[in-house]
Amino acid sequence: MNYNDRLLELRLSKELTQKDLADILKINRSTYKDYELQTSIIPIKHLVTLSNYFDVSIDYLLGLTDVLQYADVRDVDKIEAGKRLKEFRKEHKLTQVKLASILNTTFSSIAFNEKGRNLIATPFLYTICLKYHVSADYLLGKINGPKSLK
Repeated sequence: MNYNDRLLELRLSKELTQKDLADILKINRSTYKDYELQTSIIPIKHLVTLSNYFDVSIDYLLGLTDVLQYADVRDVDKIEAGKRLKEFRKEHKLTQVKLASILNTTFSSIAFNEKGRNLIATPFLYTICLKYHVSADYLLGKINGPKSLK
C-alpha cells in the first residue's frame, strides 16, 4: 500500500499535527504516526473517516488513483459493500474459496464480508483493487461509479 505520502501531504495541507488527526480518529498519536509511517495498516473505518474529513476518495488515499474525489459520495454500507464484493467475485468467476486463496484468508471470512457482517479488511481490499483495477470506493458502496480504476 502507498498511503503514507498522501496522509502526510493532506495533513500538512491543512496545517494539522499528528495529534490533531489522532483526535479526529479517536486513537493515540503513536497509532496515527504508525499509519503515516505505514508501519501499521489503517483499518477501513479510519480510511473512511480520513476520506470524509479531507474530502478525498479512498482510492486517492490508498494511492490507487490521482482522482481526488468522486461525485455523489455516500456513507459506507456493510450490506452494499457485501453485495458489491459478491458481484465482483462472480464477474471474475471466482469462488469464495478461490478469492480467499488469492487473499490468503478463509472462505468464511469472504462469506461474512459478502453477507455484510463486517467490512473487508484493508489489505484484502487493496489487493483486490490493485490486482483487478477496481475502485475501493465502489466496492465499499461509497460511489456508484466509476467501477474501474484507470
